[in-house]
Amino acid sequence: MKQYSFAIKLFIVTVWLFGQTAQNHLHAFCGFYVAKADASLYNKASQVVFVRNGNRSVISMLNDYEGDPKEFAMVVPVPNVLKRGQINVGEKALFEHIDAYSAPRLVEYFDRDPCSPAIMERSMGMAGGSVKMAKGKQKKSAKDLGVKIEAKYTVGEYDIVILSGEQSDGLETWLKQGGYKIPKGAAKVLKPYIAQKMKFFVAKVNIKEKIKAGLSYLRPLQMAFESEKFMLPIRLGLINSKGKQDLLIYLLSKDGRVETTNYRTVKIPSGLEIPVHLKSDFANFYRATFEESAKKENYKVAFLEYFWDMAWCDPCAADPLSHEELRKLGVFWLKDQKGMSKPRPIRGRVMPPPRAANVRLTRLHIRYDKESFPDDLMFQETKDRRNFQGRYILRHAWKGDRQECSQAENYFQNLEEQMEKRAQTAARLTGWD
Repeated sequence: MKQYSFAIKLFIVTVWLFGQTAQNHLHAFCGFYVAKADASLYNKASQVVFVRNGNRSVISMLNDYEGDPKEFAMVVPVPNVLKRGQINVGEKALFEHIDAYSAPRLVEYFDRDPCSPAIMERSMGMAGGSVKMAKGKQKKSAKDLGVKIEAKYTVGEYDIVILSGEQSDGLETWLKQGGYKIPKGAAKVLKPYIAQKMKFFVAKVNIKEKIKAGLSYLRPLQMAFESEKFMLPIRLGLINSKGKQDLLIYLLSKDGRVETTNYRTVKIPSGLEIPVHLKSDFANFYRATFEESAKKENYKVAFLEYFWDMAWCDPCAADPLSHEELRKLGVFWLKDQKGMSKPRPIRGRVMPPPRAANVRLTRLHIRYDKESFPDDLMFQETKDRRNFQGRYILRHAWKGDRQECSQAENYFQNLEEQMEKRAQTAARLTGWD
């Protein structure tokens, strides 16, 4: 069965991140990194990277489309006619890296010997389409339908046209006549964007170019433009949705954490100790934890899974993105720094390159359907710069004997209470028995 991703069905307008300044608060997390819960856990997870500073936006969309590439179509409202230089194809590997870096994670500690003097714990986590027309039915011209073709480009494996329209039903008809797989009822959702004088970025796959490039998948599409709004329309993507879908949004800002303004932004439960046996089942544990959290909120909130300064991490589920990778994603305020991606020898040792400064990543995760998210997403950048990550802790028991010292007996009595508490925590988070 064909699956149409969020990016295929989604109408995206633009992003606006307000430049703010605030005091940065660093909270180091100690422990050994064990595992992560990335986008691969979800069957219908779509991913979008937003880069924003001032009134400039760069948006990258990963298309998880499955099916005949001839039937792929993506329609994106944009504030103006984009020039060829504002449109690029991106790298799937960048999405994989930013997902891995920001994913909820599992860490583990080991209880110290209660019979030895207390030793201060130190952080160990640094790691570094075609639509057939009925016979006898004649296609209407773009002019007759109130549609104007503003520009045409071929970018990588995509044929792209920039359109403007006067009537939503005319635009819907033109798209269908052109072989674009548009959800039934799209005209109703197109109407408010036409009323705002938006243009429409429309992409189809150029099969010849795809074969020439030897690609087995569709690369992300990236566009850059200027706008004063920071919003993510999702209504079109819900027209023909048969159930709930997941959306992961990675927002790269210069100053503070990003949150939704017309829906609540809620932190995913974090920093909790869970039973050690869940180490081998962390994927199922987090999948159930997120579902339970979303259900308790009636699927009407955006969950914050990560906010951190891109220059470092603790513990690291993956290395921070490099200066070069961030520039490829469109972080345009980074200064050109020659040699940033090359190792630097210091006192005979090869040190990793310095990480990019003034880049902060907010990861939002939304599970939604027509009823729970009836309106487009609106965002703002806050002054909050306190680091946060979805993080779960395994604490391994000391392997000594009760008879070794008087403190050992107290340790084991407390351990039994802690193990029961961890089991109750896991049950509460997941809804499991």
